[in-house]
Amino acid sequence: MSEEHSIGTKTQICAVIGNPVGHSLSPAIHNAAFRALNLDFVYVAHPVEDVKNALAGMRALGNFRGMSITIPHKIDAMKYVDEISPVDRSIGSINTVIHEKGRLRGLGTDGPGALKAIEDAGVDLDGKNILMLGAGGAARAIAFTLARGTRMNELVILDINEPLLKGLTTDLTAGTEARIKSEPLNESSLSGAMASAHLIIHCTPIGMHPKTGVSLVPPSLFRPGQVVFDVVYTPLETQLLSDARQQGLTVISGVDMFINQAVLQFEQFTGHDAPVAVMRRVVMERLSS
Repeated sequence: MSEEHSIGTKTQICAVIGNPVGHSLSPAIHNAAFRALNLDFVYVAHPVEDVKNALAGMRALGNFRGMSITIPHKIDAMKYVDEISPVDRSIGSINTVIHEKGRLRGLGTDGPGALKAIEDAGVDLDGKNILMLGAGGAARAIAFTLARGTRMNELVILDINEPLLKGLTTDLTAGTEARIKSEPLNESSLSGAMASAHLIIHCTPIGMHPKTGVSLVPPSLFRPGQVVFDVVYTPLETQLLSDARQQGLTVISGVDMFINQAVLQFEQFTGHDAPVAVMRRVVMERLSS
């Protein structure tokens, strides 16, 4: 917003809720985007423990337009909105709520954000084998998006948490027509899956700040032509991506997925095409400082 469009009675409010939210880049990203398009919006961060009443408050406030939902509320928030798409219901979590005339619509932008990052890297998934490392929240969102929105050949999921792995595998098999395989993560299963994978998607916290410099995948397992996507974006280049790049492989940074999901949220909040270059610049400045 420019000075002549200062905050007033018609200003639309957006917010991120979670616990904690002090580290969130979302206010900086969205407010820069609002200013770039001269929109009468403002974005703030709220530490929230009681998600039920937070969403009731959103419903009660006429100019509370949009909400980003982060840990630990992505699952619980689903109970308190009026509308959720079938794919997001299958995923079992949401990260965005839109307020439309007293009704709350919940959706997820993580999966679509990841798919756009893959497409933007020029990766064709038709007939390809995808290996997913991890079966948690990010993995669920990406797996359902790929299973429903691409013509991949097969998705193999590995995780050390067998109940989590079994739950995701069961849900994907029941909710999509994709070929899904899963195994407990160990040296043998990783080596076997890497041998036939075209795209590797890493969805565990391994390599994330502050425990950098470690990778789940030994460089000896990489094959020419593979693409490696790490959803971790702190640091900007994880050890996994560094190792893959040194092998001459195509790499996709988690920062691309992060920016894409924020872009999709912005467009849901405002109805305008997002100023992507502005949002990317803010993210890169904050993460590089």
